[in-house]
Amino acid sequence: MIENRKLLAAALLGLTLAAAGCSSSPTRESTGEYLDDSALTTRVKAKFVEDPQVSAMRINVETFKGVVQLSGFANSTDEAARAVNLAQATSGVKSVKNDIRIK
Repeated sequence: MIENRKLLAAALLGLTLAAAGCSSSPTRESTGEYLDDSALTTRVKAKFVEDPQVSAMRINVETFKGVVQLSGFANSTDEAARAVNLAQATSGVKSVKNDIRIK
């Protein structure tokens, strides 16, 4: 009987630790958020690749909790604005931070 209680306590502790490891905080993503953000980054980059005006090679995309940060270099203000518009139009993007520099 005591052995069963120890096993149950160990199982509950393991579940609690696993749940705590998957939760998010203001500075850390949960596993699900990380996967969502990775997919979001990929979708934004794919839009850049498809667009003839935006250089996917010079503009970097990072996502944290649905907020997309663009950085890198653009040849013109039009290219930078187009990159921001494409990112904003991507489903799931909460907001866009524009840190693109003009060459």
